[in-house]
Amino acid sequence: MRKQTKISAAMVGLATTGALVLSSGGASGHGYTDLPVSRQKLCQNGTVANCGSVQWEPQSVEGPKGFPSSGPADGRICSGNNTPFAQLDAPRTPSGGAWPATRVNGGQSYTFRWQFTAMHATTDFTYYVTRPGWNQNHNLARSDLNLTPFLTVPYGGQRPPQTLSHSGTLPSGLSGRHVIVAVWTVADTANAFYACSDVTF
Repeated sequence: MRKQTKISAAMVGLATTGALVLSSGGASGHGYTDLPVSRQKLCQNGTVANCGSVQWEPQSVEGPKGFPSSGPADGRICSGNNTPFAQLDAPRTPSGGAWPATRVNGGQSYTFRWQFTAMHATTDFTYYVTRPGWNQNHNLARSDLNLTPFLTVPYGGQRPPQTLSHSGTLPSGLSGRHVIVAVWTVADTANAFYACSDVTF
């Protein structure tokens, strides 16, 4: 009986270790923005329909880090280079309408908010916005963006809380529809998390 108990305990230990290894890998994603509301959040909350699997895992838009010098390919930035989330890359929603946009004011402070389902050690959070005259009729590319982030929030390897907010000044001189690309760079993996938010200045 004692031998059986030891074997069972060992098997539980191995199963637990295996689950931890799997859960810490790059395949499971862990964060997204909801201020301004991101495309994946719009899919998750049902505002935009027919988004595919991102509806159930808005936190999983994870791709290679190093943006903009590396990271997701042009045309696949909003999906983090994840084919199952390709709906996020399209300039229009799966139903053909415009992505709902958050109204913002250039030159004013704005509070950005992230929601996390797992809190990775973090290098920083960076925010990019499309440039004046950007091409709204194709999947987002680096040529559409001002590649200098308008806000960088260093995080020094710390782990964020479940909800994290920070404020920064939005760029001035922009008008009409734009896209903000938020990037959460993880310190201890090769990946980052990406979120595209449609806004109107």
